[in-house]
Amino acid sequence: MQFILGLVSILFAEVVRDIYHIAGHYWQPIKQYHLLHHKAYRRDFSIANMELYQKSQLYNDVPEALCMVGLTAATAILTQNPGMWLGCIYSVAFLIPAFLRSQGMLLATDLSHKPGDLVGIPAQWRVNRTYHWRHHFDETNAYYAGHFTSVDRIIGTSLALKGKVVAVTGASGTLGQALIEELSLQGAKVVAITTNPATVFKNEIKVLSWQLGAESELLSHLQEVDILIVNHGVNVYGDCSPAAIQKSYEVNTFSTLRLTELFLSTITASADRATKELWINTSEAEVNPAFSPLYELSKRTLGDLITLRRLDAPCIIRKLVLGPFKSQLNPYGIMSSRWVAWGIVALAKRDFRNIIITINPITYLVFPIKDFCQSNYFRFFTKREKIAPDLLNRDV
Repeated sequence: MQFILGLVSILFAEVVRDIYHIAGHYWQPIKQYHLLHHKAYRRDFSIANMELYQKSQLYNDVPEALCMVGLTAATAILTQNPGMWLGCIYSVAFLIPAFLRSQGMLLATDLSHKPGDLVGIPAQWRVNRTYHWRHHFDETNAYYAGHFTSVDRIIGTSLALKGKVVAVTGASGTLGQALIEELSLQGAKVVAITTNPATVFKNEIKVLSWQLGAESELLSHLQEVDILIVNHGVNVYGDCSPAAIQKSYEVNTFSTLRLTELFLSTITASADRATKELWINTSEAEVNPAFSPLYELSKRTLGDLITLRRLDAPCIIRKLVLGPFKSQLNPYGIMSSRWVAWGIVALAKRDFRNIIITINPITYLVFPIKDFCQSNYFRFFTKREKIAPDLLNRDV
């Protein structure tokens, strides 16, 4: 029990640090000192000015650690539980290095600010360098978490959409238009990618026309995109003819894979690993019947291949696992596309990598198990080599 209380006290210390950090962006008495912390680093996290760095440690990091130490110690005294002192000890481990750095006696910075190129993608549960880089150089009023991402996930600051260029395929469809509306409300710069040039969008929406099989023509545009949402699809219902098989896999599977590799090829700079994302609508047909065999088969194949591609992807890939919503593809759908779009964005801002929105409770239970088991199976038994783009361009 004392060990559990100790872990709770550590989590409490991190919550205190995150709250102090958020206050540093809004509360004027400490905001000026927190700004020193941001000014002390270049974009590669190298120290811009040693004097400024030491001053930021003294007036930002030391008070932050003192706040952690004081509140965790007060909690331990009030509860009279020895285990609660673990959070205080944990906080002291931040206070001492911060003070030493402020005096120039310790030059090594903490792991979140280690200089150099970004290597991995933003971690989901624990703050790594790439995650924290976004707070400094992507959107300072988001990504507040210090070590655990829990506070960001709760308040919805794990992903900032304001000012991001977000492209949506299937933009002329019901969900595509709902996503465009919701993303625009979040301050994103939306690009509508559609095969239907007759569709009318609002004046501020940039529209790109494309044709199936000509995905490579979008490359120059995708280089400017921060988030690509692959949302197009087709449902042939009960048709099982050779032409229907060809169409289902070409639209639902292979065109998505081509766009996936095309977008991932644009991730060339260190910062791209932090700012770029790929969202793919795979559907809950991955694990549940959709009463349309070819839709299920093509979407299941897509979902499996995206799980495989995630293992070494250079950016975050989110799956949109959606239940039956009313649209041109499914006039019998139950959910509202506008509500689904709101849910997608709300969960993405809380860093859900598998965004499940459905009325079927079985999906919430079965999909995470399937995804966990399958991803680990792929991890153990594949070489994790990148899929060659030329393979995706071959005829089915």
